[in-house]
Amino acid sequence: MSHPAGPPPVVAQPGPVMQQQMVAMPPPPPVPGCPPGLEYLAQLDQVMVEQEVHMLEVLTGFEVKNKFRIMNSQNQQVYYAAEESGTLMRICCGPSRGFVYHITDNFNQEVLRVRRDFRCCTGCTCCGCESCRYYAVIEDRNGETLGYVSNLVFCCKPLFGIFDTKQELVAQIRGPCCPIQAVCCTADVDFPVVELANGGHIGTLSKVWPGFLKESFTKADNFRVTFPISLDVKQKALMIAAVFIVDMMVYEVQKKNH
Repeated sequence: MSHPAGPPPVVAQPGPVMQQQMVAMPPPPPVPGCPPGLEYLAQLDQVMVEQEVHMLEVLTGFEVKNKFRIMNSQNQQVYYAAEESGTLMRICCGPSRGFVYHITDNFNQEVLRVRRDFRCCTGCTCCGCESCRYYAVIEDRNGETLGYVSNLVFCCKPLFGIFDTKQELVAQIRGPCCPIQAVCCTADVDFPVVELANGGHIGTLSKVWPGFLKESFTKADNFRVTFPISLDVKQKALMIAAVFIVDMMVYEVQKKNH
């Protein structure tokens, strides 16, 4: 797959220009042993993942490529995520499609890839067999695998797994019985992330209420990811990558079925 053109570089500048540009998070200092481009995460304990609204999708219902802005708590842009997928794949396969998310920094340099190759008859949420898991691989800028994210068996509660580079399950993302948001139910929907080695809580993925208009008339979703600031940046990156899998397998499925 070719690398899609990302957004223009976002550069924080003083004066009137700032009124027209997204404010960028200042570049961080080097972090020893950190994959290139992930140094930003060493300074953060949460990010907001905000999906952009596409007017073509709003007006026609045509499924377009998803794009997200990843922001810090000061509303400064940290990264930008753009989906790469085929038109026929989006039309025919919907949320079950294969895709690549290219996550770039504010200088349009790729820092992460979230890749899920299309596989027929995978992704079943009520089957516990290995063949029904739909793995997405997360890679750094140099193509090194950081880990995997996949669905696990769930019929009543959404359940996802975070896997290490050997595809050993290391953490679970546990959703509630009712992950739906609507006008009559606007509370955040939390997906706690639990480390299997000690049963400790290491973070939370939350579906955030985006407002009546955005939720009612678009397919755009907002998420918040929280984690300890001391957590390894690779684990933070895997949790952020998991947002795109949860969104695709829970919320895009719901909206397609409405």
